[in-house]
Amino acid sequence: MEQEYPYLRIGTAYYKIVQKPLASGDRMTLLLPWSVECIKQDHGKSYLSGIPKYDGFCFVPSHLHYQRFIGNFYNRYHPFIHIPKIGQPERTLAYLGHIFGDQLEYGLDYLKILLEMPMQMLPILCLVSTERNTGKTTFLNLLKAVFGDNMTINTNEDFRSNFNAEWAHKVIIGVDETFLERREDSERLKNLSTATFYKSEAKGQDRQEIEFFGKFILCSNNEDNFVLVDPGETRYWIRKIPVLEKEDQGLLPALKKEIPLLIHYLTGRKLSTPKQSRMWFTAQQIATPALKKVIRQNRNKLEMEIAGLLLTIADGKEVEEVKFCVGDVQDWLNKKGFRNHDTTAIRRVLQNVWNLKPAANSNSYNQYKIGLDGTIYESTQKGRYFNMSIKVIEKINDS
Repeated sequence: MEQEYPYLRIGTAYYKIVQKPLASGDRMTLLLPWSVECIKQDHGKSYLSGIPKYDGFCFVPSHLHYQRFIGNFYNRYHPFIHIPKIGQPERTLAYLGHIFGDQLEYGLDYLKILLEMPMQMLPILCLVSTERNTGKTTFLNLLKAVFGDNMTINTNEDFRSNFNAEWAHKVIIGVDETFLERREDSERLKNLSTATFYKSEAKGQDRQEIEFFGKFILCSNNEDNFVLVDPGETRYWIRKIPVLEKEDQGLLPALKKEIPLLIHYLTGRKLSTPKQSRMWFTAQQIATPALKKVIRQNRNKLEMEIAGLLLTIADGKEVEEVKFCVGDVQDWLNKKGFRNHDTTAIRRVLQNVWNLKPAANSNSYNQYKIGLDGTIYESTQKGRYFNMSIKVIEKINDS
């Protein structure tokens, strides 16, 4: 029907289905607004009655069971073009082993879920390295070849722009050379990774609420602070990628050639882990030293000093918990030579970053003071104290 009539009427507007040539030699299918007068001039008025008519657009992602028309709606999610082929994708599996290392099984699960369950939330996958020739960008280009027009590779500016209609309907949003260091960037990224609806906006058009099913993949040459990640954050899967053993200009073409084999391999492979969280994997399963490094680099100096002092007191007094007031922390910092932090900054770390709450009423607690020689003294005082267990203190210091 689309071949006989390269036009559609969606609602009351007419569109032409065109094949846009790309510099790569490929073609992209586009639906362009087309005036009814042009169609009549080109084909005659009677031609209009044969043009397929639909009530509106929809976006329903599917790769293995794709439908262009759902009910009386035109599905703008693009068809999956690859046909599975029996065989072992040996080159691709070796490359994925390079990318995912000891987490290869989870990496293959990630790709299988993308292919078979595009509505499933997944962690924000980040590939980082300060080295060249690691294959990070090749990973984005491979997935672009697999998912075609249903994936986009953005710049930092594209992600920050209010006009998001170009990528809001994509199943994968890749960002190359990522440097989203602002707090609003990281908050937006976190919110989108777990969003089911989102406001899409294009120039000159009203904002529209849409279903959102995008997964983010970030590549960066910055291993330390390409994005802000807070302690306890469970939405990021950050992997440091090693240098490839040898530079291979033919790697990407070889991987593209194996895509039909990869599709067959993934669909025939059983998941190594069942769904255990809203983003499928547990925080423990996708924890890496690279994630810990980013969290540590993003923590401010005041937070690190308070965490270190609490651990010193807990270890020195051999206690299972430490009770303290804001004034106690300020006194500890002063004794250690950190005199530029007021109680507001300290309270912000305790309540906003660590999510601690003071006691509802003033009660007795063991107050700890640090002498000039480092000796820890103990006395009984009253106050609306905070309470932290040794396990929580150790976790903050280890993160």
